[in-house]
Amino acid sequence: MMAGSWKTLKLLLVILTVLVAFSDQFQRKSFIKVSEETAVDDFVPETLSYLNDQYNQDSKDPYSFRIIRVLRVQSLVTDHLEYRILVELWRTKCLKPAFNSSCALQDGKQDKQVTCYFSVYVNPWDEKYKILKKECKDSKFPVTATWKNLLFFSAHSKQG
Repeated sequence: MMAGSWKTLKLLLVILTVLVAFSDQFQRKSFIKVSEETAVDDFVPETLSYLNDQYNQDSKDPYSFRIIRVLRVQSLVTDHLEYRILVELWRTKCLKPAFNSSCALQDGKQDKQVTCYFSVYVNPWDEKYKILKKECKDSKFPVTATWKNLLFFSAHSKQG
């Protein structure tokens, strides 16, 4: 009878160990899939539109901005979809809140370009988006499409 109790106790310990291991794994974010995307892949255009709208809502600039170049898009799949996006936005001639894709770009002294990195939670089926991280900087020159640009953002976000 004593041997049966020990076997039951060992079985319970094994189950407890497995449960602890799984709960620890769920607390860590394990990516199921990480891949590079294009600006026209599934759900990316809608996400870019959301980001453009949010940027304009949050910006204190009186003029609307428009995403001109998509430099990089990376998708990460965990228990949700997350995009890491690097874009170049330019100031348009349209005053807020008016904005549409036909707004002409500013030139001369009013010209302004901004490069932004966004990490955004996406639930495309429910059309839900949430910006997890946003880092922007003024830029006058075309930005190359590498994640090395993020070194600038990371260094400056730690200072601020």
